[in-house]
This record gives sequence, C-alpha cells and structure tokens, in this order.
Amino acid sequence: MTTPAADLREVAVTRLRKKRDLQAHVLAFVLVNLFLNGIWLLTNPGGFYWPMFPLFGWGIGLAFHIWDVYSPADPPEDQVAREMARLARH
Repeated sequence: MTTPAADLREVAVTRLRKKRDLQAHVLAFVLVNLFLNGIWLLTNPGGFYWPMFPLFGWGIGLAFHIWDVYSPADPPEDQVAREMARLARH
C-alpha cells in the first residue's frame, strides 16, 4: 500500500518529466525549423516558402503537447457529478 506522500511524489515526478519532455520537444521544433528556414534562405529566398508545411504541421503537434502538459489532469468535480447524473438516468 502506498502512502499519500508517495502518491504525491509520483504525481510530481510524472508532471516534471512531462515538462522536461515538452522542453525537449520545443527545442527540437525550434532547431529543426531554424535549420529548414536556413536551407530555404540559402537555396531559394524569394521563392515558394516550403518550410511552412513542417512548421505548421509540427506546430499542431506541439500545441497538443503543450495542452497535454498544462491542462488540468482531472476534470472538475461539477463536471464529474453532471456526467454521473446523466449516466444514472440512462
């Protein structure tokens, strides 16, 4: 059986790992997209801006990662109570 302190520590470690993983994701996003923009600038600076495709596509994934890390882990109790009441009616 685990203690409340051990449970709290586990939650804290999990959140810190998620934040560290997000930092690595942001760093990779910035570095790779800087590299792709550098290639574009060196090869065809006035032409079609093709780096927008990985920038926007990866940006959507990064936005969901940020949402996962910073959104509340559990729904509010009032939402849980409403859902329980709705399920009880069916």
